[in-house]
Amino acid sequence: MRLASRMSTIGTESAFEVAARARALEATGRSVIHLEIGEPDFDTPANVREAAKRALDGGFTHYAPFPGIPALRQAIADDATARKRFAVTPDRVFVTVGGKGVMLNAIIGLVDPGDEVIVPDPGYPIYESLVRFVGGTPVPIPIRMNREFRLDVDELASLITPRTRMLVINSPANPTGGVLTGGDLEAIAELATRHDLVVLADEIYGRILYDGTEHHSIASLPGMADRTIVLDGFSKTFAMTGWRLGYAIVPPSLVAMYGQLIINTISCAPTFVQIGAAEALRGQQADVDAMVVEFRARRDLVVDGLNAIPGIRCLRPSGAFYAFPDVSGTGLSGAELAEKLLQDAGVCVLAGTAFGGIGTDHIRISYANSRENLGLALDRIRSVVNTLVAAAR
Repeated sequence: MRLASRMSTIGTESAFEVAARARALEATGRSVIHLEIGEPDFDTPANVREAAKRALDGGFTHYAPFPGIPALRQAIADDATARKRFAVTPDRVFVTVGGKGVMLNAIIGLVDPGDEVIVPDPGYPIYESLVRFVGGTPVPIPIRMNREFRLDVDELASLITPRTRMLVINSPANPTGGVLTGGDLEAIAELATRHDLVVLADEIYGRILYDGTEHHSIASLPGMADRTIVLDGFSKTFAMTGWRLGYAIVPPSLVAMYGQLIINTISCAPTFVQIGAAEALRGQQADVDAMVVEFRARRDLVVDGLNAIPGIRCLRPSGAFYAFPDVSGTGLSGAELAEKLLQDAGVCVLAGTAFGGIGTDHIRISYANSRENLGLALDRIRSVVNTLVAAAR
């Protein structure tokens, strides 16, 4: 059957494809440690699950209002006002099916064919994919390890042209765990204002931070709430990946647009899921705090372990639950090493190039796995890399 020509422009998310290959290997009897998927390995907090169960038993199985149920929109507005430090009212909140819904609506609604969108490289691959899908041109802004995985504002300025329409930022970031500073965001905001750019701020990892690092939302800076779409959700913070619920906080000028797009695409997010999400925000936060403490311990285990392996250099990330080590000292590219680790060691990681060209010499490791499995994975990686380094001498 003939596909629409636009299908040739759309990309993919390699993590799911690599995970399928790893599961196929497991089906042959091989032991595989999964470090490829960006998914917390914790259960959704019990109070959230119980709230959703009560909602189901209470008959909340019908359509919700298209922007989201009032109780959840108010909870999001209150939480964002407190945590993101800018005034948010419920009318500017739209509940979507996953964070990807926020991206899709922003890009479909604002990017015309020929428009340019600056995207992080390395960065979440769906940004670039959706821009291409609507006929836009993604323009990568390099995110380098020697800058602590923070963009260079002068380099960003050099990429802005009269055709630039949107800038995508992600902090804390996937795949690097890098966090933009308040100073970074002030400089980015100045550029966005001067060049009349829309900012899509992906803040999905905003509560997964370490060592006293603070989250700053660019929307909290003067004038930026009127030109920023904030993307957030429940999948990472509350271990609710399978619940598929995200949300957008949009400028008043985009309220009508987001409403139209939601009506035309998903109608609404599931009602009982939204009730569970409201409990996630309003209820106890101890499970979230404990998860972040455990992720920090895992981060240190992985980073220290990787840096003890000859040929690998790993920066200690300030947020999210990923490490993005430079593996060029092994003599292999990130893609080559990722394949070797899967086939020879049963350790599934992602090639850095799954996130853009800057990641050629990198792999991404998700440390959303038990310390026991992470320790075993490090042993297997060490064995493979030691053999490579010895052979190169």
